[in-house]
Amino acid sequence: MSDSAHGSHAKSPTPAERRARFKESPLLPASVLVLILTAAAALFAGSYTYSMAKPTPHSIPVAVTGASDEPLGRTFVDGMEKALNAGVRVHVYDTPAEARTAVEEQRDFAILDVRDEGRSVVLDLSSASGASVAEVLAKTAPAVGKETGVAVAVRDVNPLQEGDPRGLAIFYVSLAAVIIGFVGAIQLSVHARALTPLERIAFTVGYSLLGGFAIAATVDWLLGALDLPFVESWLILAFTMFTSGMVFTMFNTLVGRWAMLPTWGLMVLLGNPSSGGAVSWPLLPSPLGLVGQWLPPGASVNAQHTAVYFAGHQHAFPFLVLAGWALVSCAVFWIWRHRHPGGREKSPAHAAS
Repeated sequence: MSDSAHGSHAKSPTPAERRARFKESPLLPASVLVLILTAAAALFAGSYTYSMAKPTPHSIPVAVTGASDEPLGRTFVDGMEKALNAGVRVHVYDTPAEARTAVEEQRDFAILDVRDEGRSVVLDLSSASGASVAEVLAKTAPAVGKETGVAVAVRDVNPLQEGDPRGLAIFYVSLAAVIIGFVGAIQLSVHARALTPLERIAFTVGYSLLGGFAIAATVDWLLGALDLPFVESWLILAFTMFTSGMVFTMFNTLVGRWAMLPTWGLMVLLGNPSSGGAVSWPLLPSPLGLVGQWLPPGASVNAQHTAVYFAGHQHAFPFLVLAGWALVSCAVFWIWRHRHPGGREKSPAHAAS
């Protein structure tokens, strides 16, 4: 072998060659993942801390009955706004029954019954409407009463269940449904890549129904943490899991192997902190309180919360939100199904050819 041949083998690769080798090796996606995971860790901690570490009231809707026009009554409400450093959105009702209906329909979070020409106030809290809001009002009202010379009595007319004293169980079961929903879709893509589009949707429905049943049965029958309206809660959880799974499937169709990024960002970084499950929406930063109601985690929490604590007052809105996300996700997946990783030919004849 000639010296020139030996020299060519010993020659160091150029920077361009090194870059080309790096791009073709598994080191590139691994390096990208390191950077993504680093950013994801910071965003995950930041999103939850921003939303939940220091809840601050912005606008709390409150039903008012009785002598609300009396000077002392107005002074007390003004004192509440000043103490909370927020707006108390007052809705005046002619009768206590009308005010209670507003609370049951979740238009208001508490009832202020102004009595004795404004010299006394009865504050009826509804912890089931939002434990964090009820806690803030329960601490603030007596202090404001002492400052304004108004006698304040506080009572909880719609308490949380004994197994859920902080009102977090619904948030946890909804969180489980969201995460297992898209993790299930990920596992189907990894371990059952050959599924046809219809089979993939059918299996997503299957694990959603079984998973929703398992969550509800564990929380209600096994742990006794919540007394659920079982069938309604089960179907809400199943609907949540299916929607979450199809959201991942949609992103997997659009962006392939990086589908976890938009799914995690939408459902976990943005959706769960803004769902109102851990911190009620009047205490969330205003943009999150608005956006959260239009995302699957917030819709799931709202539907489940109403099913458990406000039977007979269920709203269509959270189901329309879940249905909208599920329908859009299924449509995108079906229209561009040829782009989804995996799949198989429909007949052996095609495969043979």
